[in-house]
Amino acid sequence: MRLTVLGCAGSFPGPEAACSAYLVEADGFRLLVDFGSGSLTALQRYAGLHAVDAIVLTHLHCDHILDAVTYVVVRRYAPDGPYPPLPVYAPAGAPDRLAAAYSQEETTVDDVYTFYGLQPGTFPIGPFSVTVDRVNHPVETYGVRLEHNGRSLVYSSDTAPCEALLRLAHGADLFLCEASYLDGVDNPPDLHLTGREAGEIATKSEVGRLVLTHLVSAWGSEALTHEAAASAFAGPVEIARPGARYDI
Repeated sequence: MRLTVLGCAGSFPGPEAACSAYLVEADGFRLLVDFGSGSLTALQRYAGLHAVDAIVLTHLHCDHILDAVTYVVVRRYAPDGPYPPLPVYAPAGAPDRLAAAYSQEETTVDDVYTFYGLQPGTFPIGPFSVTVDRVNHPVETYGVRLEHNGRSLVYSSDTAPCEALLRLAHGADLFLCEASYLDGVDNPPDLHLTGREAGEIATKSEVGRLVLTHLVSAWGSEALTHEAAASAFAGPVEIARPGARYDI
């Protein structure tokens, strides 16, 4: 199983990174987890314009879905297209949200995507065993655990601390965890994690490696976030970078 970071900026694209988008590959199958603003550029750079077999959208905030709207043009109007509908696993409301964002006159994007509603549980996507659970964010949001050949990758999506994330992350080989907030600041509750909180969850869940993502570059500090996470987790800790690849 291989993870390629296409985008890792939090809330809006940064000067060097698109918003959240992660390509996970195994046995020739390519699963895109989130498709945030600007990440279509990175998909073409690191994989290919049509190198997607299925998509998981963890929640419907713009920084996690907007390039799925742009991708309608790619699938519908390609010179060798249109392409067959692509499976999309997403929270309730995704079909209407994507159609409305594409065009005020658009009533459906069902010619481009086949939608499957997410709910807590385990199910297959291609060669992956996928487990999702609701995490602590103001809208319907799912953390994701992907397993293949006895190895596991867990993605927090956007969340504050919660028991669901601890369950998902337990024993993960790689824990891709958001760390949007700085420690020692009066942060809004029930929205995002700090570096220290990400490290604490990694320790409690006994993960192998912690990769911090969804940092808001304009408002945060990579150095302080990394330091806080490393103070709470004794294993390897790093900051996600566009184009970074991890073999799991």
